[in-house]
Amino acid sequence: MTTSTEHAAPDTALSLRRLPAWYRAMFSADLAERFSFYGLQAVLVLYAAAPRASGGLGLDMGDAAALFGAWIAVTFTLSLPGGWIGDRLLGARRAMLLGCVVSAAGLALLAVPAGVTGAVGLCVLAVGGGLFKPNQEAVVNLMFAGARERESGISLMYVATQISALGAPVLIGLLGERVNWSVAFLTCALAVLLAGVRVAFAVRHFGEVGAAPGLPLAAEGRRRLARRTTLYVGVPVLVVVLLMATGVIGATTLVSLAGLLCLGVSIGGYVSTYRINELTAADRRRLRAFLAVLLGTAAFWAVVAHAGSLLNLFARDHVDRSVAGFVFPASWLQSVTPLLILLLAPVLAVALPRIGGRNRVAVKFSIALLLVGGGFMVMALAVSVAATGPVSPLWLVAVYLTAACGEVVIAAVAIAATVDVLPRAYLGRMLGLFWLFSALGAAAGSGLVRLSEVIAPAVYYLTLGGVALVAGAAFAVFRTRLTRSLAPAEGPDYPDRKE
Repeated sequence: MTTSTEHAAPDTALSLRRLPAWYRAMFSADLAERFSFYGLQAVLVLYAAAPRASGGLGLDMGDAAALFGAWIAVTFTLSLPGGWIGDRLLGARRAMLLGCVVSAAGLALLAVPAGVTGAVGLCVLAVGGGLFKPNQEAVVNLMFAGARERESGISLMYVATQISALGAPVLIGLLGERVNWSVAFLTCALAVLLAGVRVAFAVRHFGEVGAAPGLPLAAEGRRRLARRTTLYVGVPVLVVVLLMATGVIGATTLVSLAGLLCLGVSIGGYVSTYRINELTAADRRRLRAFLAVLLGTAAFWAVVAHAGSLLNLFARDHVDRSVAGFVFPASWLQSVTPLLILLLAPVLAVALPRIGGRNRVAVKFSIALLLVGGGFMVMALAVSVAATGPVSPLWLVAVYLTAACGEVVIAAVAIAATVDVLPRAYLGRMLGLFWLFSALGAAAGSGLVRLSEVIAPAVYYLTLGGVALVAGAAFAVFRTRLTRSLAPAEGPDYPDRKE
């Protein structure tokens, strides 16, 4: 059933001493695009909660935190259609380039000091992120030969991500909190444009990988798609924008709509993938088993997404940020997680392939969820201590350490495992499905965050941590069953599984 027009690239070997040219290009492009993403992530909730007099949106804490979660969720949700566009319409490389241009346009709109324009900008930015990330991951996956090499390569790619995530909050946070929010957003726009330029000038290093859609859509299918997109996407979006402009829809309603969108698209995306006629019984068996991985990913992000919302506001209001008389911006603490990941990623890139043996997916998911669950138990203690006055930033450092370890493990293992589920022609779609369930988790987190206003903060964090611990324990208990069900197939439609 080989339908892809792509062929192996001339140089796919990965060595820490000699990185191939294609990998260096993707490394630097990811560095620039993630700088934009993490810069906005560091300041969005602070911008939303800032008074209108200082250029912010003037939202209360619950709405600001929920708006942040909704943006993350919608960005992840749009990864499914973004991956599909790469698979069926544009090819992964052109979809990446389009994603960079669209993201820059969204950030430019966000820089306009008006509430409605900012909301539209966030939506446009989510479209750009949904186009870029699954297609970038598809190209990286297709350039590698085996599962272990992919895990190491993706883990090392996290170095690029975390270099950006380390520097972006420092620069963008300083610009936003101390200079001007619009300047911060325009700086993010410049960074994402640089990512597109890097990919555009490196096309010769990729061979045919990502140059064309793996399963092109016929002309009639394209016409039908245009009609349906106009009817089911264009019209509803126009209605929502008009209702926002007239003040009928506010931030709370917008967040609720985002949550419903994530839930509906997650279910629909999985079901429609499962019903693909060309899939074999073995393909569907692996897809059923992979649902456990997708739900584990959702549980992880439901917890970790709080770092950019509630934990960011906790840093602003309850952490002693004074150093030698200088009070550093709250957003700077968002650099702690990437700093830790930056230190850990090279080690984990070497260690990850050795953990778990044949049950590596289940074992590593268990470890990641147990880590983040333990971190939120620490957070429950931190908020109790903060009731008597400002606390040391080391409390947040401890929580971010567990999230950093868990994030490296979850991302590398889940993305690498995605390649082995369905034939290669559906890789972009599968990566979009992975990010779609990440969106479901972020959407759940944005809904749950409102509970922090009506229940004791310590109880809230204990509950979140407990859910993650239970999920981690479940992966440990059922590790052998999951491994059997995910057993990869062999054949020309699948990547070479050199171990």
